[in-house]
Amino acid sequence: MYLGRVATSGAIFVAAVLAWREADRSATLLASLVVTATLVFTLGSLAYSDFFRRGLGRTFLTAQAAFDLAIVTAIVHLTGGASSQFAGLYILVIATAALLLLVSRALLIAALGCALYFGDILIAQRAGLDVFVWLQLGVFTTVALLSAYLAARLREARAGHVELVAELHQVRLQAADILRNIRSGIITVDPAGRLLYANPTASRLLGMPLEDRVGDQILQALEPVAPVLARALERAATDGSRVTRAEGTITVGPRSFPIGLNTTVSDTVAPAAHDNAPSGDGESPNGQAGVTSATAIFQDISDQKRLDMLHMRAERLEAVAELSSSLAHEIKNPLASIRSAVEQLSRSPRTNADEQLLASLIVRESDRLSRLLSEFLDFSRVRVTKIEQMDLLAVTRGAASLAAAHPDRPDDVKVECNAALPVLMVEGDEDLLHRAMFNLILNAIQASNAGGRVRVELVALGVDDAPAGMTFDRGGVAIRVSDEGPGIPPEIRDRLFDPFFTTKQGGSGLGLPIVHRAIEAHRGFVFVDTDSRGTRVTVLLPTHQTDNGDLS
Repeated sequence: MYLGRVATSGAIFVAAVLAWREADRSATLLASLVVTATLVFTLGSLAYSDFFRRGLGRTFLTAQAAFDLAIVTAIVHLTGGASSQFAGLYILVIATAALLLLVSRALLIAALGCALYFGDILIAQRAGLDVFVWLQLGVFTTVALLSAYLAARLREARAGHVELVAELHQVRLQAADILRNIRSGIITVDPAGRLLYANPTASRLLGMPLEDRVGDQILQALEPVAPVLARALERAATDGSRVTRAEGTITVGPRSFPIGLNTTVSDTVAPAAHDNAPSGDGESPNGQAGVTSATAIFQDISDQKRLDMLHMRAERLEAVAELSSSLAHEIKNPLASIRSAVEQLSRSPRTNADEQLLASLIVRESDRLSRLLSEFLDFSRVRVTKIEQMDLLAVTRGAASLAAAHPDRPDDVKVECNAALPVLMVEGDEDLLHRAMFNLILNAIQASNAGGRVRVELVALGVDDAPAGMTFDRGGVAIRVSDEGPGIPPEIRDRLFDPFFTTKQGGSGLGLPIVHRAIEAHRGFVFVDTDSRGTRVTVLLPTHQTDNGDLS
């Protein structure tokens, strides 16, 4: 607008200078005044809008249009009035005002332009109003109305566009926030294997700063860390093969953990080309051409694997408990009869010394079998019998003191029981939890070396602190029992919770199974972590339960 205004007025001034000999003095003076006023007004407007950075409000834009109308009127007057070829500049000013201003102000500018044109012809030119003049006024009015209508429609479209852009920006922000905070890792590569996108979870799971390597070849770097993931991404990027519910492994330093992954591709193949893609853990080649990117979504499924193992363990223990109960009932009564009969026979006066020795052996072994059957029955009867509020810290400390005084404790083994809070209230069966804690702590003491230390820690858990796949609706408690023993050999780790499996001389193999069944009866979980530096057993319990032990 500024450049057009200065260029037009400058051209008129140049024309007046070139024809100053033949031109009227008043015309040359008017051309000079037009150029001077244009320069002064434009410089002032430029300083206001660009130097002082003031907002271009409606008053400013209206003043610009009014000044342009005055300049156009002066140019039309200098170039012949009604016969001037520059009368079309009115149309340009009116149309510009309609685009920049509201409809009411645009119509006001159009009316002002008509008035200036009409007044110049009647007053300054002292000419009559012929058909051409009325036609010009009609054109000005029509242009004003059409421009105002189009401007209104453009504003509506622009408002819709601005709203759409704002919504799109909001969606992008939400999507970016979701991708940043999602627990799954997301990696996108192009057909050449260059990294296009990676969220922070992917960097954390893979142990490498992927966000800093966007644009780099990434598949070779992924191969030693996550070979299954690297190969799945490569196949997806090169030939469009998708993978669904596959499993692999990520190895970062000494730690290795399983992952579940899916891949998808963005390509130009019609959707119908993918209709025959099978699901499951296999792969299917979809459309060999047009792949623009391949995306892998993967997550750590260690917790899910452990949960599956816990469920399998619970089902196995339940089956063994039912069998133990049946066998114990079937054997215990006949065993008691055998013991009683042998004991009576040993008291007969006709019994010699050898027969009495054999009878005492039978009685002793019968008592041992009876104690073992009682343990089987105790194992099968592990149930929550009553729910009440109790201080789990006090229960655990009592069990720790009892276990520390056990005669099987190695020399100088110390037991420490620590908690961040003075009281940890939970709902549960106090006797059953005391028994579970005693067995767990005693097992840690017996696994310790002489002079070792057993640490028992109790921590309150928030609603969101439970591992993935577990829900404690009203919070929970974690009990961690750690020893400094040699750890559990790899060949027996999978059998720790098998009933009757033991490596201790004279043990029944029911200590840890009873712990598991007691915690599982309270809807809790038991995890074991072990290495050469010792073993840590973690028990997770909900703080609130219903009468039957379900989470409330």
